[in-house]
Amino acid sequence: MKKTGLIAVVCVAALSAAAQEKADIIASYDVKVRNWDADTVTTTRMSLLANTRQAKYFNDLSLWSDSLSSTPEGKKQLQQIIMAACMTETPEGVTFDMRKGPVKNVHTYVFTSQPDDKLTYYSKFGDSEAYYEEALDEMQWEIGDETSTVLGYECQSATADYHGRKWTAWFAPEIPVAFGPWKFHGLPGLILKAEADGTFCFEATGIEKSDRLMTPIYSPEKYQKTSRKKALADDEYFMNNREAIIQAKFGGSVKFENVDPDRPKYNALRDSLEPDYKDK
Repeated sequence: MKKTGLIAVVCVAALSAAAQEKADIIASYDVKVRNWDADTVTTTRMSLLANTRQAKYFNDLSLWSDSLSSTPEGKKQLQQIIMAACMTETPEGVTFDMRKGPVKNVHTYVFTSQPDDKLTYYSKFGDSEAYYEEALDEMQWEIGDETSTVLGYECQSATADYHGRKWTAWFAPEIPVAFGPWKFHGLPGLILKAEADGTFCFEATGIEKSDRLMTPIYSPEKYQKTSRKKALADDEYFMNNREAIIQAKFGGSVKFENVDPDRPKYNALRDSLEPDYKDK
């Protein structure tokens, strides 16, 4: 949509906040992470629903999957969809390729609320689903003088030292929404791009007006409350000991194919968005 229309929508919606929070905009982002060992870049598409008060960051396929899975009927329907997409019958028998189906592999949800002065982060850490809360003042920005154009918007630079990395962000003052992808928030305009260390990059690929409801997390009972640093440490331990943990859980009966014995260990200083959990 035209820039002027998008800006007008946000400004008008800010004048009346309904009890049931609706978004003013939806933005899509490509999240790129460079693997320096393999010289490859993985890209994940994420979405952000936001108004002037709150934001919800998620993966569309995961949201659809979790929505269906939240009821017994929906869970059965999802299983049927995945089976139909992944199962192939051959003269030799039946094979399954889970890569063919709409299988959830992104577990992250971030809910950010200015009125509550906190963000709530839901994900899967290791083999357990959990959530933690964080005060908004943990992210402090210094606005710079540089400018850049992202999606046709003139953006201003800002930097922040946040949980072990120095981030450079580009925000659009024309869009008065103080949020962005992942946990980013607190600038006078929508954050369209953020990057750190030449390894991590979040960049907007589209913005539209939206009145979608920012629905809460599905099946909240399955998430256990934890702390941020414990969640990240648990995740690292699982990634570096995955095979042993799963074999112990199933009595050593599980065999793993195509496991590279020389694959590098997960290293927080290199691989984590928030390596400060390693601090003692």
